[in-house]
Amino acid sequence: MIINQISKKVFCTLCSLTLIATLNAKITLPTILDDNMVLQQQTDVKLWGEAKEKSKVTVKTSWNENVYIVDSDEKGHWMAHVTTPVAGGPYNINIKDGKDEITLKNVMIGEVWFCSGQSNMEMPVRGFNDQPVLGSMDAIAKATADRPIRMYTTDSENGSWVRQFDKKPQTDCKGKWLENTPENVANISAIGYFFADYIESVLHVPVGIIVSTRGGSKVEPWISQDVLSTFPEVDLSILKNKDEITNATATPCVLYNSKIAPLTNFVIKGFLWYQGESNRGDTDLYSRLMPAFVQDMRNRWGIGNFPFYFVQIAPFNYDGVERTSAASLREVQVQNMKDISNSGMVTTLDIGDPVMIHPTDKKTVGVRLAYWALGTTYNRLKHGYAPPLYKSMEVNGSEISVSFDNIEHGLCPINVEVGGFEIAGIDKKFYQAKAIVKGGKVIVKSDSVENPVAVRYAYKNYATASVFNSYGIPASPFRTDDWK
Repeated sequence: MIINQISKKVFCTLCSLTLIATLNAKITLPTILDDNMVLQQQTDVKLWGEAKEKSKVTVKTSWNENVYIVDSDEKGHWMAHVTTPVAGGPYNINIKDGKDEITLKNVMIGEVWFCSGQSNMEMPVRGFNDQPVLGSMDAIAKATADRPIRMYTTDSENGSWVRQFDKKPQTDCKGKWLENTPENVANISAIGYFFADYIESVLHVPVGIIVSTRGGSKVEPWISQDVLSTFPEVDLSILKNKDEITNATATPCVLYNSKIAPLTNFVIKGFLWYQGESNRGDTDLYSRLMPAFVQDMRNRWGIGNFPFYFVQIAPFNYDGVERTSAASLREVQVQNMKDISNSGMVTTLDIGDPVMIHPTDKKTVGVRLAYWALGTTYNRLKHGYAPPLYKSMEVNGSEISVSFDNIEHGLCPINVEVGGFEIAGIDKKFYQAKAIVKGGKVIVKSDSVENPVAVRYAYKNYATASVFNSYGIPASPFRTDDWK
């Protein structure tokens, strides 16, 4: 009897504490909704969080003094759809639930881009230890808080890495919006920052980048379980068992769950991606995973066929300069651009390094991504941003004439010998060839091959660029054969 009375008292106490906690529930927001954030201009954005259950949540925006009232559900979750004006700021957003309220300050309206991938996207402006970034001091020294560039990062805090991964999709993640100060710029993605820097300087609007990366990661960890379950060759058993995650860079879904899923309510303009080095071992699978990944991202955000711009992996020694695992991956990436609608690829054949997997020239990559955005998203450029791509070849006796796409104003350098070309006959043996640019084509021949049937350009793990469009964008490596 005494035990029952004690149990009743404990139960009543717990109920009272629960009631008090419910009544005193405060408004909480995900980390992506905070001071200093950038909201996408001229669209309907989502604001969401938690408050008292089944209560009225009021959202007021200072740019037009509009008031939005929404109901929280039985668990306290709420979401408001807010209309944003043309680019500008700073503004405030007041969120109120009864007596409890939060005011988000220094909110900018502009252009928002999501930046993801592995270490070449992760590499901060200050560089990695013993691995520099060209022009880093200049970018860091010139950074000022009053310039309307804002950066949200899930990767680092004060320069220390924050590693996040999970077997199940999360609703929030560790992250913070940062102003454009020297300290913050030093620790943010260099490619993401140089992209934002260029876009802001051209469009003269606030630019926000959301950085969510993980060095060494395959693409599989970035894809949702729903999509990966349609690929029988991908083992998802770890998501259902009790095994600990020992390698988040290769475990399916765990980076999507922790570093993308919590952010898909936040409206973006487009997606920037630099990844692929870790998938060189199975290019056939990668060729099928990437279109599925992009479509999954577009479905998750639910804002249409947003632009997806990515970087072709740079030249590096990998498993040997003369071997072709990286060349095969680059070949797949060219096909990805053709298979993925509203996409664009940056070539990096002119900035690789045989012994450093993280090329120092991140600014060129960020700016070339910006060219794609300015060309196809913002309609500021008509051509020049897309790399020359192999189109076709024609055999004329002992010569092969190679044609390219994306050379509106020609191919360079003209009338001089260019390197990196090889030619083969039916014996499938490739020989170094002499090549020259004439009339927008490359004429290739070798004294060692009397009757050529195939040509390759820079089709190795490490190679250097010799052919460009007239705007200085290097042609993508290619081969005309499909020999193993």
